[in-house]
Amino acid sequence: MKGRNQTLLSEFLLLGLPLQSKYEILFYGLFLTMYLTTILGNLLIIILIQLDSHLHTPMYSFLSNLSFSDLCFSSVTMPKLLKNMQSQVPSIPYAGCLTQMYFFLFFGDLESFLLVVMAYDRYVAICFPLHYTRIMSPKLCVCLVMLSWVLTMFHALLHTLLMARLSFCGDNVIPHFFCDMSALLKLACSDTSINEVVIFIMGGIILVIPFLLIIVSYARIVSSILKAPSAQGIRKAFSTCGSHLSVVSLFYGTVIGLYLCPSANNSTVKETVMALMYTVVTPMLNPFIYSLRNRDMKEALGRIICKKMFFCP
Repeated sequence: MKGRNQTLLSEFLLLGLPLQSKYEILFYGLFLTMYLTTILGNLLIIILIQLDSHLHTPMYSFLSNLSFSDLCFSSVTMPKLLKNMQSQVPSIPYAGCLTQMYFFLFFGDLESFLLVVMAYDRYVAICFPLHYTRIMSPKLCVCLVMLSWVLTMFHALLHTLLMARLSFCGDNVIPHFFCDMSALLKLACSDTSINEVVIFIMGGIILVIPFLLIIVSYARIVSSILKAPSAQGIRKAFSTCGSHLSVVSLFYGTVIGLYLCPSANNSTVKETVMALMYTVVTPMLNPFIYSLRNRDMKEALGRIICKKMFFCP
């Protein structure tokens, strides 16, 4: 009866970023520029891979999905953040908050799974180059991508349904720029023990296990190279794995820094800054990493520009 007599919330207030008012316009312009760069950069990679037949390979198929995931992941939070920075009352409806949380989990988890798939692709390419085409068949590639999408969909749905069963009353202020799951749990006025257990268990499955699989893949790659060390083999490993390792370091580095490193007294500020890293900075940098460090991408861009603008044969 107690839960029924409480006033349920219909909306939440997002405090946003801990910025002084005199810097809001500056940061608004900065975040808008970063978001547009993220959209354009990832769209460019997707379009290049679709238009250039030389990039119709498993590795670039996975990269296309990763770029789409980055584009959507940033779009889950950035438009609302930019809108709230210009609003006097930065509110979000209850249903909108749960929807944002769902897609945040979905695309964040999807990136984690796609990075594992790409690590496996690099492992097969370096350790079994003669059997690469047979192992990484189109059917297997589609299955790996579809499996990643399905698993992340059910994981995000599980947390969203568990959150929807909670009651929210009294305080409706979220000290974040999006509907973060941990922040919502602190506002709940009903028992959250089941949510916390599921977060702990599923967090290990979704983040820790994929990270360990990536480490194992690269350990096998290094072991394979050391068995027959050659300058050509080392160059091949760096050229095919360098970009992926950079993206893995950016993504998991911020996640580990946020969830595994001990928090200081300003934990709210730390969480906000680290969240900005993996929701804004990492999706923006990924296209630059793959385009600047990848010869195939640069050559594909050159061919498309030459063909479309200068009508080269």
